[in-house]
Amino acid sequence: MSHPGIATVRELIGASVRAEQPTLEERREWLESLGEVMPPPTGVVIEDLTLAGRPASRTTPGDPGPGTVLYLHGGAYVSGSLVSHRGVVARFALAADTVVHALDYRLGPEHPFPAAVDDAVAAFRELDEAGLGPIAVAGDSAGGGLALATLLALRDAGGTQPACGVALSPWADLTQSGATYESRAEADPLLTREGLDEAAGMYLGDGDATDPLASPMLGDLSGLPPVAIEVGDGEVLLDDSRVTAERIEAAGGEVSLEVWPEMLHVFQAFPPDLVPEADQSLERVGRFVHHHLSA
Repeated sequence: MSHPGIATVRELIGASVRAEQPTLEERREWLESLGEVMPPPTGVVIEDLTLAGRPASRTTPGDPGPGTVLYLHGGAYVSGSLVSHRGVVARFALAADTVVHALDYRLGPEHPFPAAVDDAVAAFRELDEAGLGPIAVAGDSAGGGLALATLLALRDAGGTQPACGVALSPWADLTQSGATYESRAEADPLLTREGLDEAAGMYLGDGDATDPLASPMLGDLSGLPPVAIEVGDGEVLLDDSRVTAERIEAAGGEVSLEVWPEMLHVFQAFPPDLVPEADQSLERVGRFVHHHLSA
């Protein structure tokens, strides 16, 4: 028996998203509209600020625990914003009982790779220099891939390191090499290989898709902090998560991978009254973050 909430989600978004390939402007407008239909819950205070020269927000739950989270939104590196993701960021803050700083990093094609990585690294450094550590780095979709890339960049640069990382349905391989790009193509109402190829081209510009800071799954994954990865069984990016987790473990790292049956791409952003697993997943990574920030 199929999940009734997921069936409703498919009806609401599947046809409109995949009926035809959207333009970049349509992609941006659609994702931005999610901020209106999935607003943040009560119990948090959201403030606008600037972080590393970029617009950012600080989401504070009541009586937060130590440290902070640097959150990087999804949107295939070419769309998404603080507005589109304020709901899931607020729920993340509540689940982790921690202040979350979300970054409006630069997007392609206007600002191609590695601008997003540079912004994320600079934001982490500014939070650290402000004495707000320990710091977790988290993100969803492209932001999940960017979170992993940020872990690699910070490891290679030396200095203060993140306490942990969280990747929700990460896009970790811009070469699209995973078998689930084919095996989950019919199941996934949100993402297609063609759409991701187009977004990768707009983001990369003259960059190389095999560069580990673009496709962290393909890089040296040793020496990373503990990482939690959450992914749905019904999304084309499933193998990005599975292979990344396997390679972190093979490199001697600590990684937690949870594959959620029937769930779709970044299901954590879905209304929890329709999809209770959305909050269950956030609670799981929230405990992970809280543990590592409190250690």
